[in-house]
Amino acid sequence: MDTKSKRVRWGVLSTANIGMKRVIPSMQKMRNGDVVAISSRSEVAAQDAAAKLGIPKHYGSYEALLADPEIDAVYNPLPNHLHVPYTILAMEAGKHVLCEKPIAITATEAEQLLDAQRRCPTVKVMEAFMYRFHPQWTAVFDIIRSGGIGDVRHLNTDFTYYNVDPANLRNQADIGGGALLDIGCYGVNLARWIFGDEPVGVRSVVKRDPVFKTDIWTSAILEFEHGAASILCSTQLENRQSAVIYGTKGSLELNVPYNAGDHIERTVTVRIGGMCDVLRFGYSDMYTLQGEAFSQAIIDDAPVPIPITDAIANMRVLDRIID
Repeated sequence: MDTKSKRVRWGVLSTANIGMKRVIPSMQKMRNGDVVAISSRSEVAAQDAAAKLGIPKHYGSYEALLADPEIDAVYNPLPNHLHVPYTILAMEAGKHVLCEKPIAITATEAEQLLDAQRRCPTVKVMEAFMYRFHPQWTAVFDIIRSGGIGDVRHLNTDFTYYNVDPANLRNQADIGGGALLDIGCYGVNLARWIFGDEPVGVRSVVKRDPVFKTDIWTSAILEFEHGAASILCSTQLENRQSAVIYGTKGSLELNVPYNAGDHIERTVTVRIGGMCDVLRFGYSDMYTLQGEAFSQAIIDDAPVPIPITDAIANMRVLDRIID
């Protein structure tokens, strides 16, 4: 870390589309960190990516980037089956890691990160659920904690899109493709966050593609001690996402709870006692806010906003849904 200015120096593992088009440009706007290096399995691809995004250094292998002593933290947007292996390699190289969701393919695999954390106690790791950093969720939880909608009893949420490209990673079962791991993980994460607990019961219906062998739509009911959550995710339905939180006195409805284009206005519709109010949110870059929060935890040597134990707990619920 640059101790004079207290800025975290970041490296990126891979030139994946999500990083190139969305996350890296956002992280380049961080107030307390700099993206200083990017890597790929191809030297040419890494060089091209660095040139396009104005990144000072590039490497033709992930291992070479991890060996750079001038990198403090890495962002890992590799395919799902490489999340745990390369996160562990980064930890062992002394790098803090912000790893794309889902943290792993199974909970058993994710638990390897606990062993790695015991071996590397000074290294911080966080699963990248960027939606949690949008101001709309601060507003939602302020209302819930103040008792505005009473006791929360139910969450209804969906996240769907249509993609039948066999070359797309989301349609490749052997590397962790499928609706549940790609987008259903958001609904599970939100349900656990809203209820502040783990589900006591899980029921699900899973439909698999006959060719891809991935789950193309999954519907689940999570039963909590004081309520329930209904979750739908699909890779072969219309593009849609929503969330409605029902309480004993009112409800909160979010038009874009997770992720969408910058041009879409985010709203929270608050219904209490027959009255309706709409909270509107201007543009806020979740990826920038997430990167800044993680960087600040490194600078302050403080706990990360979302601990690795939460990521493992999320995977355990995903395992129960898909089984």
